[in-house]
Amino acid sequence: MKKAADLPQTLPVFPLPGALLLPRSRLPLHIFEPRYLQMFDDALKTGTRLIGMIQPNRMPGRQDGLHQIGCAGRITQFSETEDGRYLITLTGISRFRVVEEVKGFTPYRKCNIRWDGFERDLGPTEQDTGFDRAHLMDLLGRYFSARGLSTDWDTLKDADDELLINSLSMLLDFDPEDKQALLEAPSLTTRRETLVTLIEFALRGGSSSEEMLQ
Repeated sequence: MKKAADLPQTLPVFPLPGALLLPRSRLPLHIFEPRYLQMFDDALKTGTRLIGMIQPNRMPGRQDGLHQIGCAGRITQFSETEDGRYLITLTGISRFRVVEEVKGFTPYRKCNIRWDGFERDLGPTEQDTGFDRAHLMDLLGRYFSARGLSTDWDTLKDADDELLINSLSMLLDFDPEDKQALLEAPSLTTRRETLVTLIEFALRGGSSSEEMLQ
């Protein structure tokens, strides 16, 4: 799937606070609620196997309770546990914009969506020509040290720009609204700039949580 025309105009959506999926990145999920088990089973029956990850929006005026922009992921791996739960992996395909929620008979939510404006997501890996990797590594070292955390530094150093920036955006435990800002960044460069700002804010004693998602 490399063109928006190949993608469906209606998606099942999975509202999950703080869970961020980005194009060409992978998100592991643990599915156990009955409505989302049905959503997973139904998605597997489609040709695209897409699920839309989206964040709840509790701001006044948002009666549907969803942010307007999410990211569609294709089910690329899954396993079933003995008690009927699923461990799945979504691979990010493209961001989308919600047009309206579809009222129907499924226990999970579905939305009519648009793909226009996110053509870059369907293209090749993005480059960030202004990326100062040494500066980011220094910030991460201080960030992890302040929280008593460890990581595989060799893997971080070897990762390409997009993989590094997107993986950190997904894994670092920022507030949901900060995650949404990272999702909506129009380019890899602006996402990296937003990421650096959030890490610097956290190091100055900002409100972001002091733990990372494991």
